[in-house]
Amino acid sequence: MTPADRATSVTVPASSGRERPPVRMRAAVIVLLTANFTLAVDFSILGVALPRIGADLGFGTAELQWIVTAFALCAAGFTLFFGRVADLVGRRRLFLIGIALLGASSLVAGLAADPATLLGARVGQGLATAMVTPAALALLTTMFPEGPARSRVLGLSGALMAAGFTIGAALGGLLTGTVSWRWAFYVNVVVAVAVLIVAPFVLTETRAGRRPRLDAPGAVTVTLALVSLVSGITTAGQKGWGDPFAWGAVLVAAVLIAVFLRIESRVAEPLVAPALLRRPNIAWGNLAGLVAFATWTSMVFPLTLYLQEVLDYGAITTGLIFAWLGVGTVVGGLIAPRIIGRTSARTAIVAGLLVQAAATLPLAFVTDSPGWIVPLLAAVFVGGVANLVAIVAFTVSSTAGVPAGEQGLATGLITLSQQVGIALGTPVMAAIVTAFAGATLLPGIRSAIGVNAAIAVATAILVAVFLRRRR
Repeated sequence: MTPADRATSVTVPASSGRERPPVRMRAAVIVLLTANFTLAVDFSILGVALPRIGADLGFGTAELQWIVTAFALCAAGFTLFFGRVADLVGRRRLFLIGIALLGASSLVAGLAADPATLLGARVGQGLATAMVTPAALALLTTMFPEGPARSRVLGLSGALMAAGFTIGAALGGLLTGTVSWRWAFYVNVVVAVAVLIVAPFVLTETRAGRRPRLDAPGAVTVTLALVSLVSGITTAGQKGWGDPFAWGAVLVAAVLIAVFLRIESRVAEPLVAPALLRRPNIAWGNLAGLVAFATWTSMVFPLTLYLQEVLDYGAITTGLIFAWLGVGTVVGGLIAPRIIGRTSARTAIVAGLLVQAAATLPLAFVTDSPGWIVPLLAAVFVGGVANLVAIVAFTVSSTAGVPAGEQGLATGLITLSQQVGIALGTPVMAAIVTAFAGATLLPGIRSAIGVNAAIAVATAILVAVFLRRRR
């Protein structure tokens, strides 16, 4: 470790993996985990509320998807850029700026009286997510050295983020059905104020010892590429691949990614160092993370259709079922560090994805019989546990061996994998459901779930072959 790395790392001794961290460190971890959980909830909390929001604010049916898409585009598109900015200007500073933006934009969204105001506020929430998530994760990884302590805190972070997505769907249904969809935004305001009060006293500033120049061409190119990719696949999920904008946007994204890689190979201080991407633990670990988030969070879409359109359950009952899925993810996050410690991150990723697929596959044979609800509950619980084991393992793998001065970039890549996975998974499932639906939605739902399981199995095989074992 270089002197700069030592200066920017706030760590406990490696031998203290089982010791209780100091009070200030525990408070810092709570603040960071609370922020990440809140941002994860934001991805899904409005799903059940969209029809009500449309009726109240005057959105057309075709325009409703932009309430979700405006958030997802900014959260995924700018996360790599802000991950690098966190290394340059300080993780604590960027975290606080992002939390303030989250609180302000959420307040505007809660008070919105027209579509334009709400969409503008959702853009602000997306940018806040792109700032806060990589900065918070970098602060967590620089607090703890590689080993059991870091694995435990990353396990909690992964559990809360994945649980936040599923709990967000449940909370959105409960708030919409009992109070108002506006409280889905007001809750963020309360959390943001609490974090801004506590965080300055418990978080320690960290950044690279020397400030390199920001790779502006690379930042602009990769941001445009990600925005184009998410936009194209989202359109395909809504209108099918026959829409020229869908495949056109994906093609533009591919060209921009090629341009980005060319830029990174030529600039003196790249946004993403090619050497970092050549590390198998980072490249394959992030692929596994993207698939883990994409496959499991997107299961909410076909299961929502199945529960509400096929079995005729209401929004509150559906939300409670997703809360049960969230319990599974929390359990997975808690046991993941032990599994990683006894085996390896690679083994945990592979096993997690395979068990997730095994739990998911039976749901590809669902019928319209209410008797399927018990197998469904068992499957989503086991799948949630397995998914979080894979997610925590990918986070551990993708930060292993990275100097403290590059942790913001490494965690930016992790956050990118998470948010692109979340942003792309649901549109892909929607496109499959639409393509295979017949007289009823059941054929499309079954096909989407089957493809979901197959993708998890294929990724597990690739990781087993190409990701080197690292204890």
